[in-house]
Amino acid sequence: MNSSVITFPGSNCDRDMDVALKKFGFKNKMVWHDDMELPKSDLVVLPGGFSYGDYLRCGSMASKSKIMQSVINFAKGGGKVMGICNGFQILVETGLLPGVLLRNKYLEFICKNVHVTINNKENSFFKDFTKKTVEFHIAHNEGNYFCSNEQLKEIQNNNQIALFYSDADGNIDEKNNPNGSVENIAGILNKEMNILGMMPHPERMIDPALSGEDGSIFFKNLINNLK
Repeated sequence: MNSSVITFPGSNCDRDMDVALKKFGFKNKMVWHDDMELPKSDLVVLPGGFSYGDYLRCGSMASKSKIMQSVINFAKGGGKVMGICNGFQILVETGLLPGVLLRNKYLEFICKNVHVTINNKENSFFKDFTKKTVEFHIAHNEGNYFCSNEQLKEIQNNNQIALFYSDADGNIDEKNNPNGSVENIAGILNKEMNILGMMPHPERMIDPALSGEDGSIFFKNLINNLK
């Protein structure tokens, strides 16, 4: 399986993602934001970080990078695209996913492990997932997912909500919502289920020495479902 990770000025999780993908069998290439074309890819990843210093709006400037037209064409052609944290912000700025990411509810940067409950397994990202609730890491200042009531109804009806913030037992409620996201949403899919955006970082949870291994389940499952 071939993957590509896009690096923008200010990205800081691109190398983490490169390590994670290679560890679980992907042949990964790093792609610079100023390139015009993607290499042959089965998966394209927009990584976490602070592209362009988060100026204007998080992900706004990165969404206009030269490589993004190739990413958009790849996604619209059915290619698998995954945006993590800042990558999620870029995906909503391009319009590939609905909604926006706002400042966290209490206007503080959040950096900690959280539990998320998988809502939709009818896609390549979570199909055959062995656990319902997993522990991932979050690190963001603008992770508060928001959309209009009409958009919310649509993504609910289309089963586009991929992940909810929860406790370890899968309870989804306000006290387990770290950033104020509407309905505890931690990640969403597009209607066609080939684009995933989520705030949590599975690439930071692939080794017991690095706080946990639930991310390993994610990447093992991902490569198996893309074969």
